[in-house]
Amino acid sequence: MLTMKRALGFALTVFAALGLMTSPTSAVAQGGAGKTRVLIVTGGHDFEKPQFFKTFDANPDITWKAVEHPNAHALLTPAAAKEWDVLLLYDMHQEISDAAKTDFLARLKEGKGLVVMHHAIANYQAWGEYHKIIGARYYLAKTNVNGIEKARSAYKHDVDIPVKIATPDHPITRGLKDYTIHDETYKWFDIFDGSQPLLRTEEPESSPVIAWAKTYANARVVYLQSGHDHKAYENPNFQTLLRQAINWVARKD
Repeated sequence: MLTMKRALGFALTVFAALGLMTSPTSAVAQGGAGKTRVLIVTGGHDFEKPQFFKTFDANPDITWKAVEHPNAHALLTPAAAKEWDVLLLYDMHQEISDAAKTDFLARLKEGKGLVVMHHAIANYQAWGEYHKIIGARYYLAKTNVNGIEKARSAYKHDVDIPVKIATPDHPITRGLKDYTIHDETYKWFDIFDGSQPLLRTEEPESSPVIAWAKTYANARVVYLQSGHDHKAYENPNFQTLLRQAINWVARKD
C-alpha cells in the first residue's frame, strides 16, 4: 500500500510539473496568460437567455459565471471578487445599497475590468457616480439637470443600423470594417467627456456614438449599445467586438 501511495504521489507531482492538472475555471488575474474570468450580471430586463449565453460559450478566451439581481451585489465583495476579473453588466437595475456602492468602486480601484452592454446604460438612475463610471447618462424619465430639462431617452426596436468604425486602430475595433447590424437603437442620452468613441452611426433613430472606451480609477471601461437579441448576438462583427472589449478591459490586448 505504501509503495502504491508513493507511486501515486510521484505521478501527481509529474502531472503538476507538466501543467496537466488544471481546473476549467482557473485563471490568472488581469493581464495574465490564463483565461479571463467574467462575471455576467443580469436582471430587470428580459432577454433571450440561451442565445445570449451561447455568445460567451463561443468565446475561447474566457470562462464565465452569471448572476441575477438581487444576488449580484454579494459578488462585489472583496472575497467574492477574487473569483472574477471582468464585470459585464447586462442588467437594468436601480436599487443599490451604500455597501454595494463601496464594493463596486473598490473593485474598479483595484483595476477590475468593466463592460457595460445595451440596456445596462440605464442602471442606477439615482446614483450619479455610476454615470461617471460608464461615461454616460440615460434618462428613464424627463429630468432636470443643473437647470436644464432633459427629455426622456428614446429607443426603437428592429432597426438595421449602419455602423462605422470610429477608431480602427483601437484594440477593441482592430480588424473590423464598417458593417450593418439589426438591433435596438437608443438616443437622447448624454455622453460625457473622456469617453473615446469606438463606433458611430448615421442612423437618425440612434445616438451618433454607439460604443466607447474610457477609464475610471484604475479600471478600463467599455460601453456597447448593441446587444438587444439574437440578431445582434449572432452578428460576427458584434461577437468580435465583444470578445475584444473583454480582452481590452482585462488588459490582454
